[in-house]
Amino acid sequence: MRRLELVGWIAVAVVLSALSIPWFLWGDATLVAGVPLWLWWHVGWMLLASVVFWLFARRAWGIGIEPPGSSGDGRGERTASRSGSGGEQP
Repeated sequence: MRRLELVGWIAVAVVLSALSIPWFLWGDATLVAGVPLWLWWHVGWMLLASVVFWLFARRAWGIGIEPPGSSGDGRGERTASRSGSGGEQP
């Protein structure tokens, strides 16, 4: 299942990268609300990329990098180090 999720995220990254430059709008002088259409494309793309990255960070951070069986969030080490003696730690 984890491998299928990795392939899915790679596909999303490839599609998002392919859509980053609107080749099909080059030379188009269409204005929308006084702004070129290609600039609106970039605004929409940046919003989409932000949502996709947020989803990736919440659901799949570390996929394809961390070994199988690891939780992927590293919370165990941080929680254990903070719950020590209560004093400052270096």
